[in-house]
Amino acid sequence: MKFGTFLTNVAKRFHKEEEGIALSEYLVLLGLLIGGVITAVLLFGTELGDAWDAWATWVGSLGDNAPS
Repeated sequence: MKFGTFLTNVAKRFHKEEEGIALSEYLVLLGLLIGGVITAVLLFGTELGDAWDAWATWVGSLGDNAPS
Protein backbone atom coordinates (compact mmCIF):
# COMPACT_ATOMS: atom_id res chain seq x y z
CA MET A 1 0.00 0.00 0.00
CA LYS A 2 1.33 3.40 -0.93
CA PHE A 3 1.84 6.02 1.75
CA GLY A 4 -0.58 8.43 0.06
CA THR A 5 -3.30 5.78 -0.01
CA PHE A 6 -2.67 5.04 3.65
CA LEU A 7 -3.02 8.72 4.57
CA THR A 8 -6.21 9.01 2.53
CA ASN A 9 -7.72 6.00 4.32
CA VAL A 10 -6.74 7.39 7.71
CA ALA A 11 -8.26 10.77 6.84
CA LYS A 12 -11.51 9.08 5.75
CA ARG A 13 -11.70 7.12 9.02
CA PHE A 14 -11.15 10.30 11.03
CA HIS A 15 -13.87 12.04 9.05
CA LYS A 16 -16.36 9.26 9.89
CA GLU A 17 -15.55 9.14 13.61
CA GLU A 18 -16.12 11.91 16.13
CA GLU A 19 -12.88 11.02 17.94
CA GLY A 20 -11.06 11.82 14.72
CA ILE A 21 -12.09 15.44 15.01
CA ALA A 22 -10.73 15.69 18.54
CA LEU A 23 -7.53 13.96 17.44
CA SER A 24 -7.06 16.36 14.56
CA GLU A 25 -7.52 19.29 16.94
CA TYR A 26 -4.84 17.86 19.22
CA LEU A 27 -2.54 17.36 16.23
CA VAL A 28 -3.00 20.98 15.19
CA LEU A 29 -2.25 22.10 18.75
CA LEU A 30 0.81 19.85 18.86
CA GLY A 31 2.00 21.34 15.57
CA LEU A 32 1.61 24.86 16.94
CA LEU A 33 3.52 23.95 20.10
CA ILE A 34 6.34 22.37 18.12
CA GLY A 35 6.48 25.43 15.88
CA GLY A 36 6.69 27.67 18.96
CA VAL A 37 9.53 25.64 20.44
CA ILE A 38 11.45 25.68 17.16
CA THR A 39 10.94 29.44 16.86
CA ALA A 40 12.09 30.03 20.44
CA VAL A 41 15.21 27.94 19.93
CA LEU A 42 16.03 29.75 16.70
CA LEU A 43 15.51 33.17 18.28
CA PHE A 44 17.15 32.54 21.64
CA GLY A 45 19.47 29.63 20.86
CA THR A 46 22.76 31.32 21.70
CA GLU A 47 21.43 32.92 24.85
CA LEU A 48 20.02 29.57 25.95
CA GLY A 49 23.36 27.92 25.28
CA ASP A 50 25.19 30.54 27.33
CA ALA A 51 22.69 30.18 30.19
CA TRP A 52 23.05 26.39 30.09
CA ASP A 53 26.86 26.67 30.21
CA ALA A 54 26.66 29.07 33.17
CA TRP A 55 24.31 26.70 35.00
CA ALA A 56 26.57 23.71 34.29
CA THR A 57 29.59 25.61 35.59
CA TRP A 58 27.70 26.56 38.76
CA VAL A 59 26.58 22.96 39.36
CA GLY A 60 30.13 21.76 38.72
CA SER A 61 31.50 24.20 41.27
CA LEU A 62 29.11 22.82 43.92
CA GLY A 63 30.85 19.46 43.66
CA ASP A 64 34.19 21.01 44.70
CA ASN A 65 32.79 21.92 48.13
CA ALA A 66 31.02 18.64 48.79
CA PRO A 67 32.05 16.78 51.97
CA SER A 68 33.88 13.51 51.40
